[in-house]
Amino acid sequence: MGFKFAVIGTVGLPAQYGGWETLSEQLVTYLDREYKISVYCSAKSYISQQEKYGNADLIYIPLKANGIQSIPYDILSMLHAYRKNDVLVILGVSGCIALPLIKMLTKKKIVVNIDGYEWKRAKWSPLAKKFLKFSEAVAVKYSDAVVTDNQVLQDYVRNEYGRESTLIAYGGDQAKARALTESDLERFPFLRSPYAFSVCRIEPENNIHVVVEAFYASGSPLVIVGNWKQSEYGKALQDKYSSVENLHLLDPIYNGDELSPLRSNATIYIHGHSAGGTNPSLVEAMWLRLPIIAFDVSFNRASTEDNAKFFDSSESLTAHASMLFADKAARDALSEKMHEVAVRRYRWQGVSAQYDKLFKQLLSSDRT
Repeated sequence: MGFKFAVIGTVGLPAQYGGWETLSEQLVTYLDREYKISVYCSAKSYISQQEKYGNADLIYIPLKANGIQSIPYDILSMLHAYRKNDVLVILGVSGCIALPLIKMLTKKKIVVNIDGYEWKRAKWSPLAKKFLKFSEAVAVKYSDAVVTDNQVLQDYVRNEYGRESTLIAYGGDQAKARALTESDLERFPFLRSPYAFSVCRIEPENNIHVVVEAFYASGSPLVIVGNWKQSEYGKALQDKYSSVENLHLLDPIYNGDELSPLRSNATIYIHGHSAGGTNPSLVEAMWLRLPIIAFDVSFNRASTEDNAKFFDSSESLTAHASMLFADKAARDALSEKMHEVAVRRYRWQGVSAQYDKLFKQLLSSDRT
């Protein structure tokens, strides 16, 4: 356990938010015997602030990890981390505006996973988009290694910045199927019938309005788990559709065991993301053998090797969903193909080994 690395840019551990947190959790699970690991956490998100997660140290910053506060949150984490770690793993680019300063202060290695086209997300103002695009450019220029999680994103970094990145996706094998219990059926009676399912942040670029409109029109059952109350966009959709009998718009469920019966027993999985790279919830659905209808963007085609069904409107989503609800053979064939791709490409053990290899390459370069 000679080398140390810090994970910066997540809400923290235990994981209770999204993909970055799950990645952090899995790096700790697979690499904490090889490295001394620190994970930076938002004090605002944890009432109980434990000192350890596994063998990793948890370090709390008194700011929110998301929104405008994510910028000083990441910068303060970097300034604290560089003195005590050999590698800084920065997830996302919002705080990378400080990398020129960090590189002046230290020769420690900087790894940035730039996520997807963060600067394109519809939730950001024009000014915020310009800032994030600039911060992305700074991240690519001043990091020692750039990680991209999708072939499309890797091509973008090469074409936009003339730099090669390391392609490392996500794992999904932590997602476990669970049979329904009587307690589940009492709590969620709609589980007794076929239904479509989605779990995501309720944001415009995840096309929630398109998905909800499609199932409102068709009358087929739909379950969406998400943070409806975090934005005016989500509140408006929940207010408009919450009384519709076939639409079940549930508040966020961060515990995997609680989410499992809802997700793993779905008839169809709907993936509306349009701005990310290889999305964790998509990879998890693939591992769970769910037939997937994904929004038609290059990221989703690359992640599923073009084998999912794809939609670009409420009408095309309705058509695909109607066919899959009606045709069990088509569902089974699609679900098996999704699982085959996931087993081949999206295992956490393999993902962690790729990060381990990258760290060792960077650290060995100092000794040559």
